[in-house]
Amino acid sequence: VIVALSSVVALGANIICNKIPGLAPRQRAICQSRPDAIIVVGEGAQMGINECQYQFRYGRWNCSALGERTVFGQELRVGSREAAFTYAITAAGVAHAITAACSQGKLRQCGCDREKQGYYNQEGWKWGFSRRFVDAREIKKTPRRLMNLHNNEAGRKVLEERMKLECKCHGVSGSCTTKTCWTTLPKFREIGYLLKEKYNHAVHVEVVRASRLRQPTHLKVKQTQGYQKPMETDLVYIERSPNYCEADTATGSVGTQGRLCNRTSQHTDGCDLMCCGRGYNTHQYTKVWQCNCKFQWCCFVKCNTCSERTEVFTCK
Repeated sequence: VIVALSSVVALGANIICNKIPGLAPRQRAICQSRPDAIIVVGEGAQMGINECQYQFRYGRWNCSALGERTVFGQELRVGSREAAFTYAITAAGVAHAITAACSQGKLRQCGCDREKQGYYNQEGWKWGFSRRFVDAREIKKTPRRLMNLHNNEAGRKVLEERMKLECKCHGVSGSCTTKTCWTTLPKFREIGYLLKEKYNHAVHVEVVRASRLRQPTHLKVKQTQGYQKPMETDLVYIERSPNYCEADTATGSVGTQGRLCNRTSQHTDGCDLMCCGRGYNTHQYTKVWQCNCKFQWCCFVKCNTCSERTEVFTCK
């Protein structure tokens, strides 16, 4: 009976994990070992994509192409600062979701299993399962692999630094004979703002190759004297960003045609910048709603009808 039951569980994991699009082979293997965690991982990745779309909602690039088919395996082909943000926010989202699920008892074997869950010690938090799963895509020894792994870790590190250790004392008359401590997760919106700031100051890097095999081994800050490594929480990029004005599958740009813009704004959401000089269309419509409603004795509500003429602008 035990053999039959374990076979059914294994078969179930195999079916579940093989049906998820976008997983790398190593991620599929991890999924099959912990199929219960894959749902939480997916929720964390989706949370990262949602936050990306919120932070860039007023920009030419607005993360709209991410998460269309699957939350797994998303990649911007150009190693730009946008790709850096995407990897960092997704890695942070997965770490946040796994940690929250473990603390709430929603995942089995993660309370004491240090390979599966982050734990607190003098070295700080270790993102065991989330790190293994997210980083498992990076197999080929390329400059992009080094960039992706660095940005994954930067996202987790920013999350780690915002976690707080809180303690409560227990004892007679307010004494602290025993103390219970726990870590609290920050709101993910806070992580989004912090990583957006890191994006604004992203560091342009280049690879250092091993002298014998010429394989990329490290990243160094570009155009600096000597060898300078990027900071742990820096977002790093290896290629300049495209302008994202036109649709281009090679760069992951969906273009800005049809995007809403603000005619009076001088910022990135303004029609001049958003529409890349192509001009914009003006759409007029009338909004009608019930207003100034009052209760009449007895017993009905009487309302006026209000209307407002509105203009909306979209990029040509």
